[in-house]
Amino acid sequence: MDSLVAALPPALRARMSPAELRRIGRFLLAGGFAAFVNWAARFPLNEIMPFSAAVLVAYGVGMVVGFFLYRLFVFEAHGGDARSQLWKFILVNAVGAVEVWLLALAFVHWLAPAIGWTLWVEPIAHAAAIGIGAATSYVGHRLLTFRGIG
Repeated sequence: MDSLVAALPPALRARMSPAELRRIGRFLLAGGFAAFVNWAARFPLNEIMPFSAAVLVAYGVGMVVGFFLYRLFVFEAHGGDARSQLWKFILVNAVGAVEVWLLALAFVHWLAPAIGWTLWVEPIAHAAAIGIGAATSYVGHRLLTFRGIG
């Protein structure tokens, strides 16, 4: 986990407490796993629905995994009001789902054709969109979902 935190820009690390840096490291690990579940779920979903719908449904699958991992291991909020946290989590992730969906579609339908990219466009575009959405997600969960915890 220390290597994950070490990957953050030095100026950012200098402004954060050791506890916050550890939390970010746990977020990256838990979020990375939830993001992998999100990304991997899209493949079987894409067999039964269009790419754009599969991206949204896969996001929901990753969201369920993420809620439990963030609640238990990142923000250590297992003693808080789970119902309140769940609604805030859904709100933050609704914003994140729209962000990931728009980015994935923009990459597939605009960026890839603009630069002539044809190899593994959908999987890579989806993964990139998830990665970009992770930063927004951390800020939203830290400031809203699990505010004042940990």
